[in-house]
Amino acid sequence: MFVLGIDPGLTRCGFGLIEGSFQGTESFRAVSAGVLETDAHLAVEMRLSQLHRDLTALMEETRPDAVVVERVFFQRNARTAIPVAQASGIAIGVAGARGARLRQFTAQQVKMAVTGYGAASKAQVQSMVAQLCGLRQIPEPADAADALGLAITYFVTERVEQRLVATP
Repeated sequence: MFVLGIDPGLTRCGFGLIEGSFQGTESFRAVSAGVLETDAHLAVEMRLSQLHRDLTALMEETRPDAVVVERVFFQRNARTAIPVAQASGIAIGVAGARGARLRQFTAQQVKMAVTGYGAASKAQVQSMVAQLCGLRQIPEPADAADALGLAITYFVTERVEQRLVATP
Protein backbone atom coordinates (compact mmCIF):
# COMPACT_ATOMS: atom_id res chain seq x y z
CA MET A 1 0.00 0.00 0.00
CA PHE A 2 1.25 3.49 -0.87
CA VAL A 3 0.53 6.50 1.36
CA LEU A 4 1.40 10.07 0.45
CA GLY A 5 2.05 12.46 3.34
CA ILE A 6 1.62 16.18 2.73
CA ASP A 7 3.12 18.81 5.07
CA PRO A 8 1.22 21.81 3.71
CA GLY A 9 2.79 25.19 3.14
CA LEU A 10 2.41 27.85 0.51
CA THR A 11 6.11 28.56 0.07
CA ARG A 12 7.28 25.00 0.72
CA CYS A 13 4.90 22.04 0.70
CA GLY A 14 6.57 18.84 1.86
CA PHE A 15 5.63 15.46 0.45
CA GLY A 16 6.65 11.92 1.28
CA LEU A 17 5.52 8.64 -0.26
CA ILE A 18 5.74 5.53 1.91
CA GLU A 19 5.14 1.94 0.93
CA GLY A 20 4.04 -0.15 3.87
CA SER A 21 1.77 -2.88 5.12
CA PHE A 22 -0.33 -3.82 8.12
CA GLN A 23 0.94 -7.40 8.28
CA GLY A 24 2.65 -8.24 11.58
CA THR A 25 5.00 -5.51 12.58
CA GLU A 26 5.12 -2.30 10.59
CA SER A 27 7.57 -2.17 7.73
CA PHE A 28 8.02 1.05 5.85
CA ARG A 29 9.93 2.01 2.76
CA ALA A 30 10.38 5.63 1.76
CA VAL A 31 9.73 5.72 -1.98
CA SER A 32 10.21 9.45 -2.50
CA ALA A 33 10.24 12.70 -0.57
CA GLY A 34 10.80 16.36 -1.32
CA VAL A 35 9.15 19.74 -1.45
CA LEU A 36 7.00 21.65 -3.89
CA GLU A 37 7.92 25.33 -3.86
CA THR A 38 6.19 28.49 -5.01
CA ASP A 39 7.71 31.90 -5.62
CA ALA A 40 6.96 34.22 -2.68
CA HIS A 41 6.93 37.19 -5.08
CA LEU A 42 3.91 35.91 -7.01
CA ALA A 43 0.34 36.83 -6.12
CA VAL A 44 -1.29 34.36 -3.73
CA GLU A 45 -3.81 33.18 -6.35
CA MET A 46 -0.95 32.33 -8.73
CA ARG A 47 0.90 30.45 -5.98
CA LEU A 48 -2.21 28.47 -5.02
CA SER A 49 -2.83 27.67 -8.67
CA GLN A 50 0.75 26.45 -9.07
CA LEU A 51 0.48 24.36 -5.90
CA HIS A 52 -2.74 22.84 -7.24
CA ARG A 53 -1.03 21.90 -10.52
CA ASP A 54 2.03 20.50 -8.75
CA LEU A 55 0.00 18.43 -6.26
CA THR A 56 -2.23 17.12 -9.04
CA ALA A 57 0.84 16.06 -11.04
CA LEU A 58 2.42 14.48 -7.94
CA MET A 59 -0.70 12.46 -7.17
CA GLU A 60 -1.05 11.39 -10.80
CA GLU A 61 2.57 10.26 -10.80
CA THR A 62 2.54 8.47 -7.43
CA ARG A 63 -1.08 7.20 -7.42
CA PRO A 64 -1.30 6.81 -3.64
CA ASP A 65 -3.91 4.60 -2.01
CA ALA A 66 -4.27 7.16 0.77
CA VAL A 67 -3.26 10.77 1.38
CA VAL A 68 -2.45 12.25 4.78
CA VAL A 69 -2.44 16.02 5.25
CA GLU A 70 -1.20 17.65 8.43
CA ARG A 71 -4.10 19.21 10.30
CA VAL A 72 -3.56 22.83 11.20
CA PHE A 73 -4.28 22.57 14.90
CA PHE A 74 -2.66 25.59 16.48
CA GLN A 75 -0.71 28.51 15.12
CA ARG A 76 0.47 31.47 17.13
CA ASN A 77 0.88 33.59 14.05
CA ALA A 78 -2.21 34.16 11.86
CA ARG A 79 0.07 35.41 9.10
CA THR A 80 1.56 31.91 8.93
CA ALA A 81 -1.63 29.97 9.68
CA ILE A 82 -3.66 31.38 6.78
CA PRO A 83 -1.29 30.33 3.95
CA VAL A 84 -0.80 26.91 5.60
CA ALA A 85 -4.59 26.48 5.80
CA GLN A 86 -4.94 27.53 2.15
CA ALA A 87 -2.27 25.02 1.07
CA SER A 88 -3.93 22.36 3.22
CA GLY A 89 -7.26 23.01 1.48
CA ILE A 90 -5.64 22.61 -1.93
CA ALA A 91 -4.07 19.28 -0.90
CA ILE A 92 -7.34 17.99 0.56
CA GLY A 93 -9.26 19.06 -2.56
CA VAL A 94 -6.81 17.40 -4.95
CA ALA A 95 -6.87 14.16 -2.91
CA GLY A 96 -10.68 14.25 -2.86
CA ALA A 97 -10.87 14.80 -6.61
CA ARG A 98 -8.67 11.72 -7.11
CA GLY A 99 -10.86 9.64 -4.83
CA ALA A 100 -7.97 8.77 -2.52
CA ARG A 101 -8.67 7.91 1.09
CA LEU A 102 -7.89 11.00 3.16
CA ARG A 103 -6.75 11.35 6.76
CA GLN A 104 -5.55 14.35 8.73
CA PHE A 105 -3.33 14.26 11.80
CA THR A 106 -1.99 16.99 14.06
CA ALA A 107 1.73 17.37 14.71
CA GLN A 108 1.18 15.93 18.20
CA GLN A 109 -0.49 12.82 16.76
CA VAL A 110 2.49 12.34 14.43
CA LYS A 111 4.91 12.70 17.35
CA MET A 112 3.00 10.10 19.34
CA ALA A 113 2.76 7.61 16.46
CA VAL A 114 6.37 7.95 15.31
CA THR A 115 8.20 8.28 18.66
CA GLY A 116 5.66 7.13 21.25
CA TYR A 117 5.90 10.52 22.96
CA GLY A 118 3.45 13.33 22.11
CA ALA A 119 5.87 16.09 23.14
CA ALA A 120 8.86 14.78 21.16
CA SER A 121 11.10 17.34 19.50
CA LYS A 122 11.11 17.86 15.77
CA ALA A 123 14.62 16.37 15.66
CA GLN A 124 13.46 13.23 17.50
CA VAL A 125 10.60 12.73 15.06
CA GLN A 126 12.85 13.19 12.05
CA SER A 127 15.42 10.79 13.49
CA MET A 128 12.74 8.13 14.04
CA VAL A 129 11.36 8.65 10.53
CA ALA A 130 14.80 7.88 9.11
CA GLN A 131 15.17 4.85 11.40
CA LEU A 132 11.70 3.44 10.63
CA CYS A 133 12.27 3.84 6.89
CA GLY A 134 15.77 2.33 7.06
CA LEU A 135 17.38 5.54 5.81
CA ARG A 136 20.99 6.39 6.60
CA GLN A 137 20.25 10.08 6.87
CA ILE A 138 17.33 12.23 7.92
CA PRO A 139 15.50 13.34 4.78
CA GLU A 140 16.09 16.97 3.84
CA PRO A 141 14.55 19.44 3.91
CA ALA A 142 12.63 19.08 7.19
CA ASP A 143 9.28 19.45 5.35
CA ALA A 144 10.00 16.19 3.48
CA ALA A 145 10.83 14.32 6.69
CA ASP A 146 7.66 15.68 8.30
CA ALA A 147 5.60 14.46 5.33
CA LEU A 148 7.11 10.97 5.65
CA GLY A 149 6.17 11.08 9.34
CA LEU A 150 2.58 11.83 8.39
CA ALA A 151 2.50 8.81 6.08
CA ILE A 152 3.97 6.56 8.80
CA THR A 153 1.30 7.83 11.20
CA TYR A 154 -1.35 6.60 8.77
CA PHE A 155 -0.01 3.03 8.96
CA VAL A 156 0.38 3.08 12.75
CA THR A 157 -3.12 4.51 13.26
CA GLU A 158 -4.79 2.18 10.78
CA ARG A 159 -3.16 -0.86 12.37
CA VAL A 160 -4.45 0.13 15.82
CA GLU A 161 -7.92 0.90 14.47
CA GLN A 162 -8.08 -2.43 12.61
CA ARG A 163 -7.18 -4.28 15.80
CA LEU A 164 -9.89 -2.43 17.73
CA VAL A 165 -12.51 -3.36 15.14
CA ALA A 166 -11.38 -7.00 15.14
CA THR A 167 -11.54 -7.27 18.93
CA PRO A 168 -14.89 -8.69 20.08
